[in-house]
Amino acid sequence: MSLTALLELEFKPDALDDAKKVMDRVLGETREFDGCLGIEILVDKSNEARWVVVEKWQSADHDTAYRKFRAGPGAITDLGPLLAGAPKLTHYGEL
Repeated sequence: MSLTALLELEFKPDALDDAKKVMDRVLGETREFDGCLGIEILVDKSNEARWVVVEKWQSADHDTAYRKFRAGPGAITDLGPLLAGAPKLTHYGEL
């Protein structure tokens, strides 16, 4: 069964240009990861530093493998200093 992950990010306003560069690279890697069915980026119309990344995964196992990759060899070390706060990750499944 497929899984949707919502990743909420808020960047520091003065770091937005750098954040776009980092996220372009990161999301390219994510799109290539086994089981990724697609990614959509939503930007808050009232605050362009607030994003929601909508990730579609083939299964919960694929998402878990991706999270392990990001916690290990695929860690995104250059993203943290650009964030205004901690990211929020929520998983959704189908009924």
